[in-house]
Amino acid sequence: MADLHMESGTTPAGVGAAQAPPRPWLRVRSRAQSGVEAPEVTIEAHRPGGASGFSVVGMAQTAVREARDRVKSAIKTMQLEFPSGQLVVNLAPADLAKHGSRYDLAIAMSVLAATRQIPARHLEDLEFIGELSLYGEVRGVRGRFGAAMAALAAGRGLVFPMRNAGELGPLADARLYPVRTLADAVHLARAREPAARPLPPRLRTRQSTVPSLRDVKGQLAAKRALTVAAAGGHHLLMRGPPGTGKTMLARRLTGLLPPLAPVEAVEVANIYSAAGRERRDPELRPFRDPHHTASAAALIGGGTPILPGEVSLAHGGVLFLDEIPEFRRDALESLREPLESSEVVVSRVRERCRFPAGFQLVAAMNPCPAGLLCDETRCRCTPQQVQRYQSRLSGPLLDRIDLNVEVGPVDEDELWERAPPLDEADLRRRVAATRTAQLAGRGKYNRDLDAREVERHCALDAKGRRLLKLAVKEYGLSARAIHRVQKVARTIADLAGAESILGSHVAEALTYRVG
Repeated sequence: MADLHMESGTTPAGVGAAQAPPRPWLRVRSRAQSGVEAPEVTIEAHRPGGASGFSVVGMAQTAVREARDRVKSAIKTMQLEFPSGQLVVNLAPADLAKHGSRYDLAIAMSVLAATRQIPARHLEDLEFIGELSLYGEVRGVRGRFGAAMAALAAGRGLVFPMRNAGELGPLADARLYPVRTLADAVHLARAREPAARPLPPRLRTRQSTVPSLRDVKGQLAAKRALTVAAAGGHHLLMRGPPGTGKTMLARRLTGLLPPLAPVEAVEVANIYSAAGRERRDPELRPFRDPHHTASAAALIGGGTPILPGEVSLAHGGVLFLDEIPEFRRDALESLREPLESSEVVVSRVRERCRFPAGFQLVAAMNPCPAGLLCDETRCRCTPQQVQRYQSRLSGPLLDRIDLNVEVGPVDEDELWERAPPLDEADLRRRVAATRTAQLAGRGKYNRDLDAREVERHCALDAKGRRLLKLAVKEYGLSARAIHRVQKVARTIADLAGAESILGSHVAEALTYRVG
């Protein structure tokens, strides 16, 4: 066991209690977890005297109250003194619900400081999060990224579990102190000027691990739609019989997207940390593909404590819903708001959490339950079954999807003949240049332009206006659909390097809306 020498001015465990009475109370800072935010929590240790006892108050849930046994055992295992008599630990503010075991390390440090085993003045600019084992090991917790960001904003350093160190690489400017045991945290607190330890190197995105679009035979129209979707961040729905490559196309969208920008990487890392998940490639855009049995809470977020759902885990990347008509109706309808606002607000009686949800929706569906509507000689579905199946997607939800593309059977010659190589690297460069130009000139991707910005940036030429007016009259497009056609046309023009939107750009955009 580590030999923990006392700093000058502190009292060794079990020595000189009469000469240096213990402090009656002390404050140590930690961080709670509320969605992707990390509100500050103050740990107060008080020794009122009286019979032996250890109580934790301050709206502490079961796992927090159980910290009494973990902290007591960890302190004794590290050959430190656990005080006798009554000990009260308060977690403030009292109206903030405290979940999990993230406060163990902060409670232990407050107890040790209150008994003069570590100097209190060295704790003023530090915050602590981490679970303690019975043997003093500091275990990982979720929400450490948000806690590190909040500590950085407050001008303090964060002491946190070593096992969580790898994911905090994007926070290069933060004062981070990873520790393996309670003994490490005590040594750190006794140092007059603690030195931040280097974090493990960040993993780099390996483009070779991303599926290649060259794997998909044929489907030139679908590949073009995928390129337009990638360039403008547009939502995409692919329809077609089984085995035509819809899922393969969807899984290759992230290969066309540029790596996450530093700001985006921080946002995504914070979301995954709040969910207690790790990401192997911090710069690779997320790709989430939940099963069709997922509930509305699984997609949007919820639970106790509230955790982010699939739409937030896909923030900055792709949310793929395969066999979308098979999802529950309430789960699909819950997507309507985040598709418009790019965020989710989950409200409970005592808590309200806001999660980012700037995802790109890609969905796939068969034309009928049997998937063979394109082949009337083989399809077993009645017209009523087909209509009922296709009506599982509501009009308001379909209205929010920018691109609809048919993915038909692949021609037999295309399956067996060697096709000319696809220049995927060139597609990625064009997509990256288009997205960069959108952010530089408009501050956002074309998908996210509001009504005023559409009028300013998506003006059509005379031919384009005539085409759009004819489509509105013929197909009864809604005002939202009109704006979405204009935004898709703007993306097509951007890919072509055109300053203004021409009639040909509008014509292509209309094919994705009305077929």
